[in-house]
Amino acid sequence: MKKEQRQRIVDRHRDSLKRHGYHPNALYWSSIEIQQLRFKILAAVGMKEADSLLDVGCGFADFKSWLEGEGTAVKYTGVDLSPDLLRVAQQKHPDAALLCGELLDFSFAANAFDWVALSGAMNEQLHDDGDYARKMIAQMYHISRKGIAFNMLDGRTINAHDLQSVEPHKMLKYCQTLCKNAALLDAYLANDFTIYMQK
Repeated sequence: MKKEQRQRIVDRHRDSLKRHGYHPNALYWSSIEIQQLRFKILAAVGMKEADSLLDVGCGFADFKSWLEGEGTAVKYTGVDLSPDLLRVAQQKHPDAALLCGELLDFSFAANAFDWVALSGAMNEQLHDDGDYARKMIAQMYHISRKGIAFNMLDGRTINAHDLQSVEPHKMLKYCQTLCKNAALLDAYLANDFTIYMQK
């Protein structure tokens, strides 16, 4: 990601945090219910108690809270570009390992985490025909031991100039070049899809 694109994301989240405080709206989720529905779909990939999880674009680390509320306490690591969001996340979760940057800034080993998950962190319009998203997915899969789950905006229903959306079956086809056991879920929301890649 280019330096100016990274800075735009950091600035947008600083502004949204000032406007909304600790709330899903600060992360550009329309409601807590929508945010948590996405969490439910991601967790259903197979996350279990005591699994290690890397949450890419973790924001406030709300996925950690949701998993714990469901009785699935994981060994949680979060990574996010926004130092402002991470400060709130650290206050909410002093036991969490939280890293500031984007995934590709870090040299995680292969199979470093049981699961890698991403929710909403590839929605930024980068005007690169999905190249950055494909690099992210490949790296997420490489550093996972059991697999990954991620969501994106559905290009069949969303075509906004400021949001990155993708045709789900095209993304699934790419994922199948990395993982034979890749599956598409697209029946839970009209404008969103999730892909599982299980090892």
